[in-house]
Amino acid sequence: MDSHLTDGEWVTLIRAHPELASIPQRLRDDATDVRAATSDILYHIGAKPKSMLFVVEGEIRLVRRARNGAEIVLQRATAGFLAEASLDATRYHCDVVAGRKSRIVAFPIERFRNALHDEEGFRDFWMMRLARELRKLRGQCERLSLRGVAERIEHYIEAEGNNGRIELRQSKKAWAAELGMTHEALYRALARLVRAGRIQVQERGDALVLTIRANAKQL
Repeated sequence: MDSHLTDGEWVTLIRAHPELASIPQRLRDDATDVRAATSDILYHIGAKPKSMLFVVEGEIRLVRRARNGAEIVLQRATAGFLAEASLDATRYHCDVVAGRKSRIVAFPIERFRNALHDEEGFRDFWMMRLARELRKLRGQCERLSLRGVAERIEHYIEAEGNNGRIELRQSKKAWAAELGMTHEALYRALARLVRAGRIQVQERGDALVLTIRANAKQL
């Protein structure tokens, strides 16, 4: 059952997701804590958007169906806001589906719009966030233009990481989908890169740490 969040729960959420600290108090008071099971449909295509969603844990997908029934994923979020375009949309253009057991914070969309209009600090945060997303999408487009699987992996580490190093906190399967490849192809490419000494892979708790090694030989 959906419920409102206590101040203590907000402290815990902000510790795990610092960008939530930018949410104004009045908007936090209106938010609800939503739980979804695998394959739950939160919103159907054509429905009027009622909430701006923030993924706390799990995986939420924006999905359309091909005529043959195949799932076409338009966005996959394991943390953070998703379906930002719904803020100004009259209808959802896809289904909003839980890819696995998930927890979401839902902000009433009209209150969210009002907060952006009235709260300068929140508006600045949102604009900077959208700018970061634009830069990320540009990098993703460039990455998907690369034909080699290994090149996409190294491009991701360099573009999304820092000094040739990145900590991944999503599953390899989700990462493979973001890279535009099967997870089997990702596993094989990672193994080749490690054998060639081009990258180092370490597991640290729930994170996968990948580092590009200097002066590595080519595959």
